[in-house]
Parts: sequence; C-alpha cells; structure tokens
Amino acid sequence: MNCSECSDIEPVEDAGELKMRPCPIPLANAIRAAGYKLTGSADTGLAAYASREELIDLLELLDGLQNEWATPLSLCIKGHTRRIPVERWLTLEQLSVRFASDNLVTIISNHDFCSHLQPIVNFNEEIVGFELLLRPLPQGSPFQPYELFEIARRTGFHSFLDRAARISAIETGKRLLPKGIKRFINFLPSSIYNPKYCLTHTFEAIHRLEEDPEDFVFEVVETENISDIRHLQSIFAEYRQQGMRVALDDVGAGYSTVEVMSRLQPDYVKIDRGLISFCDQDDRKQRSVLDIVNRAGSFGAKVLAEGIERREEFLFCRDIGIDLGQGYLFGKPDDKPPASFGNRA
Repeated sequence: MNCSECSDIEPVEDAGELKMRPCPIPLANAIRAAGYKLTGSADTGLAAYASREELIDLLELLDGLQNEWATPLSLCIKGHTRRIPVERWLTLEQLSVRFASDNLVTIISNHDFCSHLQPIVNFNEEIVGFELLLRPLPQGSPFQPYELFEIARRTGFHSFLDRAARISAIETGKRLLPKGIKRFINFLPSSIYNPKYCLTHTFEAIHRLEEDPEDFVFEVVETENISDIRHLQSIFAEYRQQGMRVALDDVGAGYSTVEVMSRLQPDYVKIDRGLISFCDQDDRKQRSVLDIVNRAGSFGAKVLAEGIERREEFLFCRDIGIDLGQGYLFGKPDDKPPASFGNRA
C-alpha cells in the first residue's frame, strides 16, 4: 500500500521545489540550460521554481524531454511553507492533468461535495433503504460525479476521493436516517489496495458515529473492470467480517456480468437499468432478468431492480419475485429523505 494514495491533497504553493527521480545528467543539464536551479543527485533531483507559471513551464519542458529516457519520471511538488507528512509521487501526465483540471482537483481536495439520497423500496412500496450518491454542494461549484472520479483517477487521487465519498455518505446517513434503514454506499475496488488498511477509516467512522454495521451495504460500481476476483472477494470478506453487507451494481451491463456475480456471490444483486427499462415489453430483457434472478436465488442474494421509471416495469419485477426497486418512480436523489418518510427519522 502506498500511503500517499489516501493522504490529504496538499495545495500547490506559488514557490517551492519539484523533486524528480531519476534525474540523469543529460536531463539535469537540460533543466539548468533552461534557467532553473537544480540540486540533488542522479537518483533524485530538486528544481526550484518561484511561481506557479515557472512550475508549469518546467513541466512542459520535462514533457518534451522525458521521451529521451527509457525510465518514466516520478515527480513530487514540495512547497516552502508547508511540511508534507507523506510525499505524493505522481507521473508527469498526472501532474499535467492536475493543472489542466485545477477546479475539479480543488473540489476533491476541499471535500466540496455532499451526499444525496435516493430511496430503495420493497414491493409493497415501503422505503427500506437509500443509496447515497455524490453530488455538488448546494452553493458549490457544479460537477458531474463521473467526471470528478475520472479526474481523480487520472491525477492519482481516486483513493482519496473514494474514501472521502464513503465518509460523506456515512455522515449523511447518521444525520438524516433512523437506525434500521439500509444505506447503500458505492466503492471503487481499485482504490482499496489492502482491505485491512484501506477500509479502516470507513469502519472507524461507523463506530465513531455509533451506527449499526448491519445497516450498511457497500456496492461495487460498474465503471471498473473487475479483473481480480480474488482481491474483490477479500474486500467483500473484510466488509462482512465487520457485520456489513456487500452488493454488485449494474449486473447485466458492462463489467458486471452474470458470471462475475456468480463467482462473487454478493448479498445484494442490483440489475442494471438498461435491462429494467421497458422490460415489461421486451422478451429478450425478460429472459436476461429471469436468469439473473434465478442465479442470485441459488446463493441467497436479494435482487434489486434499478432505474424503474414506469409502473409497468415495477409490476413485472414484482411479479417475477424481485425483492427491491429503485428509480425515479419512487424518487430522485435529493439532499433529504422524502416528506412521506419524515416521521420515521
């Protein structure tokens, strides 16, 4: 585990040093020839910069030079006024994306986001849980969640963002929801290198807030290729050891295949909205949904239909024995539970 992956994101100071490794003699000579003061060794060089513009110019210089060496550069920005507890080493591409997307990186580093709730109902249309979804602050800078996570991935901050988003969801649930209501919270498998270490903050937040672990369901998002089944099984095992449940999101689309579902055997199976949309009118979709329901039933998972927008879809899912539903028919993501739920909170 590289501890810098989850450490706080330090702001880039207007003056400081850019550390680089390696720093072979030809590269060092080119940096000095461009007017930068360089110290250090061939293993690690330190180039001083006096302004953000100088730093960006230095990165552009390195971008033009790095192809001449077989070993990619690793870079770390060190300011003059702040002591960095854990050095964060990034690639040149990651740093370039950071400066090009400075507004989104600022949102990530400042935690300028919140969690909205979308209801999950049983097929008596009673709310039994909520999915907590990352959203902009009411008066904050706008962003699309997928865009924020993509920039976090490209800048090396996705572990930091994923952890912060989980904590935000836990705290929102504490503030707005009563005990006994399930809270479905997303996580990125690639952000969790060592489950026993990387999930510590999540478990500490649940215990600190005196929440019941049994109220939490942590779900794998569909956007990542699930290539290491054994690693994901170890993450599931860690959640379950703490008394929580796990879910596989968007089954039937993208990377969340029925085969992956059968190997992972999650506690909850969430069927992709693409299969649910107009499933009452599409024989092919009906066969796929029934296959998922039957396979999930073989290992005792509860099935949740996502993206329900029409009552006809709801009735079809209810009639074939699906346990739970989620979608605009029951409510859009909001910063508070629906009014009809208020007397329970």
